[in-house]
Amino acid sequence: MKINSETNLSLPIRNLVALIFVICSGLWAYFGIVERINTLETSKQLMEADLLKKAEQTPRNLEMLMLIEHNAGILEKHQSMLDENIHTKVLLNEATKKIDKLQEDVEKLIRNGSGH
Repeated sequence: MKINSETNLSLPIRNLVALIFVICSGLWAYFGIVERINTLETSKQLMEADLLKKAEQTPRNLEMLMLIEHNAGILEKHQSMLDENIHTKVLLNEATKKIDKLQEDVEKLIRNGSGH
């Protein structure tokens, strides 16, 4: 069988329509896949751009973290000072009670000593 430009091909119209339908469906699927790939690539590029913008804000974030750490240190220092002051207050109250007791004892001794 020789095929050239003069070769005749007979094809029923139903097969021709089916062939055109298959080709159109294939093209539609191909362009749908290409569109999906383009959408995903665009989303990826936008996400990378957002990440780059966030990366540019890093010094500000680091500064805020440093300020937070500094404030936390100051807060811990103040808390320890507060704890010490509460402890000191308790000790001062006890010392005041002991001083009052000693004053009473001294006054008793003075009264007892002056009465002899």
